[in-house]
Amino acid sequence: MSEKACRGCHLISYGSVCPSCKATSLSDDFTGLVIIIDPEGSAIARAMKVKEKGRYALRVR
Repeated sequence: MSEKACRGCHLISYGSVCPSCKATSLSDDFTGLVIIIDPEGSAIARAMKVKEKGRYALRVR
């Protein structure tokens, strides 16, 4: 099973449904990886509008 990124929230996961936003629009064509550990204190998380910990793609096609 390969990793896929959600086109909506950019969360990287396995499977066919995003565990965060429950979207089914996932792509295996993504670039960049950012790991958010502290969403409240991270400027990157604020810029990406991320509210939960996790692994996120920077760009999803």
